[in-house]
Amino acid sequence: MSSTSPQPLLLDATRLAGLLEDIAARIGARHVITDAADLAPRLVEGRGLFHGATPAMVEPADTAQVAHVVAACAAAGVPVVPQGGNTGLVGGQVPFGGLLLSLRRMNAIRDLDPTDLTVVAEAGCTLHQVQQAAAAAGCLFPLSIGSQGTCQIGGNLSTNAGGTAVLRYGNMRELTFGLEVVLPDGRIWNGLSRLRKDNTGYDLKNLFIGAEGTLGIITAAVLRLYPAPRASATALTGLPGPQAALALFRRLRDVAGDALTGFEILPRFGMETVLKHMPGTTRALSGDHAWYALAELTSTRRDDDLSALALEVFAEAFEAGEIEDAVIAASAAQAEALWKLRESLSDAQKFEGGSIKHDVSVPVSRVPDFIAQASRLCEAHMPGVRVCAFGHMGDGNIHFNLSQPVGMDKQAFLGCWAAFNRLVHDLVAGLGGSISAEHGIGLLKKEELARYKDKVALELMAAVKAAIDPAGLVNPGKVLLS
Repeated sequence: MSSTSPQPLLLDATRLAGLLEDIAARIGARHVITDAADLAPRLVEGRGLFHGATPAMVEPADTAQVAHVVAACAAAGVPVVPQGGNTGLVGGQVPFGGLLLSLRRMNAIRDLDPTDLTVVAEAGCTLHQVQQAAAAAGCLFPLSIGSQGTCQIGGNLSTNAGGTAVLRYGNMRELTFGLEVVLPDGRIWNGLSRLRKDNTGYDLKNLFIGAEGTLGIITAAVLRLYPAPRASATALTGLPGPQAALALFRRLRDVAGDALTGFEILPRFGMETVLKHMPGTTRALSGDHAWYALAELTSTRRDDDLSALALEVFAEAFEAGEIEDAVIAASAAQAEALWKLRESLSDAQKFEGGSIKHDVSVPVSRVPDFIAQASRLCEAHMPGVRVCAFGHMGDGNIHFNLSQPVGMDKQAFLGCWAAFNRLVHDLVAGLGGSISAEHGIGLLKKEELARYKDKVALELMAAVKAAIDPAGLVNPGKVLLS
């Protein structure tokens, strides 16, 4: 991995001025932003790995305005880069000379139907906004990620976001019925279907979900809702290792079935880091444990005693030596406090210096093997490196992060990213896994995708890109190597 940003595209000044004048006439001059101070926060991704450039950010208010902007850019030969909440972790949202298109003004809930269990949300809605709209109607939109207060639905769709409830509800692909998309030539595809069965040709929506804005700009979506849970149980357990965590996961899944909504793991180093650096976090279990597992069970049946079910499973797991201690939240506030221990880990790592991150997935059965082997490889490569492997064990997605050795120069450590990639990603590939589970490819993993993805798959992806965006003007330079 290299944190070197691509060279910005050079745009013809006269052509650019005419383009911005045309766009301003359609969407309003105050929504064409050129001031450097206003643009600066939009040109850097959260970890500072990529620093972009743009002559202007435009903020259309509706789909017709987005279509006008895109069509005008296509006619002028100017690239356009869509951006949501700028919470992406692989640089896919950073522009390099093209026009930046912000969807934050497109933040309406167009419709919500509790009978159909659907909500039609515009791309600029925050995830939290959609969650709240669903809750107000007695429903649940189950996508849950740490940035849900600022990330936007368009970005969630473009990266096929996952999160802590994939085990029960799936990624954004499984949570989406239909899309509205502005194509690279400015045409609008209205695919806002709310049907559960529709076998009328190719499933076009799945071309755009996970495409990171390289095939078109998602402007709205029909999202799938669920009945709101009426019973829940959240528990934190201390365990001797990932193999024990896997055994506990299987016990819970065998007994609870779909009621097991989430199953997360984190190591002692991760727990210590959160407790040390994050205000408002408190130790939930006495003593230290090598590993921790956070499990959540939910049900729409009010009378389901999920805590009793969890206790029964924990008793069996304790007798088998799979868990060392456990606590079950006695209130919603206690459940929130337990989840905070897990959800604060990404932010807490920043206080421990440089962090080299791997967002990978392997078959659930191979998670313990992966963690053990990857840890040995990385620790042998750099003595003192601190492994922080955590995440969604229930669906096989592990954030295999490495914190710099104490006292090491941060930039020197980050300069070793490519070497660690080879160790971790070669192992992942050998286990039948993926180098990107939920964060996407963007700029960060383009070379890695080319190395590990099936060659025929890469050819098909390039053919799709060429067919839909032959001029290569929509989020150019992302995902695929040019």
